[in-house]
Amino acid sequence: MRFTSLIVELVRARPRLTFWIAVLLQAALWFIVPMLFYGSPPGNMASVLAFGREYQVGTMQGPPFAFWLADIAFRLAGNHVVGVYLLSQACFVVTLWAVFTLGRAIVGGQQAVLAVMLTATITVFSFPGVEFGPEVLARPLWALTLLHSWRVMGQGRRNAWFALSIEIGLLLLTTHAAIPLLLILIGFALATKQGRATLMSFDPLLGAMVIAVLALPYAIWAVRAGAVTLPQLPAAGALGDRFLSWGVLFGGLLMALAGIALLLIFNSRALNRKPEDAPTIFRPPVDPFARNFVYVFACAPALVLSLLGAALGHSRVFGGDGVTLVMPGLAVIVAAGDLIYLRRQQVLRSIWLFLILAPTAVVLAAALIQPWAGGAEVRTALPATDIGRFFGDSYQRRVNQPLQAVAGDRRLVELIGFAAPSRPHVFFDATPAETPWLTPEKFNQTGGLVVWRAEDTAGTPPADILKRFPGIVPEVPRAFERLVNGRLPLLRIGWAVVRPKAQ
Repeated sequence: MRFTSLIVELVRARPRLTFWIAVLLQAALWFIVPMLFYGSPPGNMASVLAFGREYQVGTMQGPPFAFWLADIAFRLAGNHVVGVYLLSQACFVVTLWAVFTLGRAIVGGQQAVLAVMLTATITVFSFPGVEFGPEVLARPLWALTLLHSWRVMGQGRRNAWFALSIEIGLLLLTTHAAIPLLLILIGFALATKQGRATLMSFDPLLGAMVIAVLALPYAIWAVRAGAVTLPQLPAAGALGDRFLSWGVLFGGLLMALAGIALLLIFNSRALNRKPEDAPTIFRPPVDPFARNFVYVFACAPALVLSLLGAALGHSRVFGGDGVTLVMPGLAVIVAAGDLIYLRRQQVLRSIWLFLILAPTAVVLAAALIQPWAGGAEVRTALPATDIGRFFGDSYQRRVNQPLQAVAGDRRLVELIGFAAPSRPHVFFDATPAETPWLTPEKFNQTGGLVVWRAEDTAGTPPADILKRFPGIVPEVPRAFERLVNGRLPLLRIGWAVVRPKAQ
């Protein structure tokens, strides 16, 4: 007797409902976990908030759209980082919605759900997706760009041009990786008959005008700031090392797909004794143009951006891993054929749940167990709210005005920058060019706070800080408990007040 699980029946009968259940549950998981187990934002999210607060057209960090969006979400949430966590998961949901909608147009709704469930197992969409920034925002923008590119080229829908042009313009305002991604898209259009026919219409000119309006302010800033330079290619002697680096980067992308590979192995015919009893998911035949579209954009971005990252000497894929791994799940489904057999359903369900929950276990182990194991400090364990509130209040009591700026240890500065009640300006005194809204002279004129990690109970400033701020008088250092201290010593922060010149 054939056994068909409830999940398979849901996929067959209600693919859209199945999609929303799976995606929203995973988004809720990665919204709750950082709220409960992160004392401070992960990755560079604090830096994103610091730069977003200034609303610069452009900085050394790159195009500004992600920074602006992070600050808007932070303010709408009442100056709480919960808004940015919610924004991160909104990016995740929109990315998979675009994959599902594109898959539904190519392979039908039932197999599109399978493509989404495969994509959800890719590791870069789990805890790295919490770290909102340009790389996270680029994922939904690129997925939407592919969706509307298909509607324009594959379905001939002229009304999709407006949405496509907006998405391309915002992608250019988000990441430098937009340029090679768009070159791949244009190359595909020129290489195919349907793509060339699409480009011969009048619509691309109107789309180019919309893109220019969106991207022109940042382009003007980049030209004036001298940020438009040709990348420095490696010397001939370094080509071997760069090639090995490319192998490492591309291998990392393949490792991120290990979950998909594991599901394919356990669903293979070789591990099932009764293949005739396996339920099937059917689709109509896939158009050759659609097949080529999916294969090209599943492979080309990964190859090109990993190669660019290696050529430029980066330790990561250019533009981030996530933007290159939007399409492999759909490509696997397209390659699987018109009939997909779901063998060993209970095993597949258990493996899928394990792949979804395993990154959560890793995060919990890092937050709760690593401090007791005597490892390095967990970046998200610092009590950002307590640190920001204490130093904001302490400065106000001494100077009788809100904290305006903070300098010193970079990580501490970024945390105080968003966690202090007054949201002070962040000043990277070691590299002042990164924070052009403040200079050493202006910082000394308006006053602010200098912080560092204290190595003794007297709070003696490090030599480099004393060199940049020779007149500071250190206060009694303040000790903080991390989210989980374990065997680590208390976090002791030294600080000094730089009074405004008027005082």
